[in-house]
Amino acid sequence: HCHLSSGLGLLMMVQIAASTKLVCHMTNWAQYRPSSGKFTPENIDPFLCTHVVYGLATINSFNQVAPIEWNDETLYISLNNLKNVNPMLKTLLSVGGTVNGLSPFIGMVSKPESRQAFIKSAINYLRSHNFDGLNLAWEYPTQNDAKDTKLTQLLLSASVAALRPTINSSYEVAQIASSLDFINVMTYDFHGHWEKATGHNSPLYRSSHDSVTHYDFNVDSAITYWLDNGAPAEKLLMSFPTYGRTYRLTTTNTGLGAPANGPADAGPFTREAGYWSYYEVCAFTSSATVGWIDEQKVPYAVQGSSWVGYDNKESYAAKVHWLRNKNLGGASVWTLDMDDFTGAFCADGSFPLVNHLRNSLGKFSSIEVKF
Repeated sequence: HCHLSSGLGLLMMVQIAASTKLVCHMTNWAQYRPSSGKFTPENIDPFLCTHVVYGLATINSFNQVAPIEWNDETLYISLNNLKNVNPMLKTLLSVGGTVNGLSPFIGMVSKPESRQAFIKSAINYLRSHNFDGLNLAWEYPTQNDAKDTKLTQLLLSASVAALRPTINSSYEVAQIASSLDFINVMTYDFHGHWEKATGHNSPLYRSSHDSVTHYDFNVDSAITYWLDNGAPAEKLLMSFPTYGRTYRLTTTNTGLGAPANGPADAGPFTREAGYWSYYEVCAFTSSATVGWIDEQKVPYAVQGSSWVGYDNKESYAAKVHWLRNKNLGGASVWTLDMDDFTGAFCADGSFPLVNHLRNSLGKFSSIEVKF
C-alpha cells in the first residue's frame, strides 16, 4: 500500500511474501490408520503450507494418470476445497510408486506416443480435478498446455534422490532443473534398520562414525551435490521428515553407531516396522532417554533395546539455518500425516513440527521503506 501526500514525502509499507516454499506431502494410505492416526485432507490446516502434494497416483497400461485408492477422487475434492479457505494455496498430484515392483514411468517413457498420451492425460486429469500441478517421482515431461488454454500454467515438480551414485546414474541435473518449478531433494532414509549399527534417518552433517562409503549420507552432502552439479538454489527444496527410523539394539551400547539387528516394534498407528511417526516418537520419549547427536544436529531416543533417530524442533531449526545460508527455495515435508496433526500426543499444539518449520522459514517480512 502506498500513501502519497505532498510535502511529506512517501512512506511505503510493503508486505512482501517470502519466496520461500513450504511444500507439504500427504499420503492417501494414512486414511487407513487406526483411531487418532487416521488422516484425510480435512485434517489439513489450509494456511499451514504454501503447497500440498497429494500422494499417490499411478500410470495405467494406457499411459494415463490413474487413481490408486477407491476414494481418491473424493479425497481430491476435499483437498482442493481447502483453496476456498486459502485461495493462495497450491495443490499438486504426485504420480509414481511402483507397479509389480517397477516404476510405471519405465514403460510410459519408452516411446514418444506413450509419452504424449501421458502428458495429455496428466494435463486433463489435473485440470478436471482442480490441481495446480504435477509432482513426478521419476521423469519429466515437457508441456505447453498453458500456452494453448490461457490457464495458469501447471506447476511441475519432482522428488529426487539424495545419494550421489543415484544422482549420477539417474539425472541430468542442469536439464532437469530448467524444466521444473521446484525439486524436492529427499533428504531422509540415509540410515535405517537395514544396517547393522544405529544411524540417523536425516542427519544434517557427516558423523565421525561414517565410513568412507557413507561420507555423503547426510543433508549437507546431498544438497551441496545438487548445487555443485548445476541445480539453481532457488529451485531446490530440503526435505524435512516428520518421522524417525528405529533399530533394535543388541548390546548395552545406546549411542550412534551402536550394534543393532533389525527394527524396533512397529508403531501402534503407522504399523510398519522400521519407522515411527513423530506423534509415536512423542509417546515413546515420554518415558525414554533422549539424546542429541551434536555433530549431526539431530536427536535420538532410547529405551530398553528400542532406538529411534528422529527430527524435532531443534533439528528443524538447525536445518532451516543451513538452507537459509544456501538460499534454497524452501522446504518440503514428508509427511503431514506423520506430524502430531491433532495435537493429542506431543502437548505442543497441532502440527507442531510443520508449524515450527513454517515460523522458522518466515511466511512474510514486513519492510518499511522511507523516501
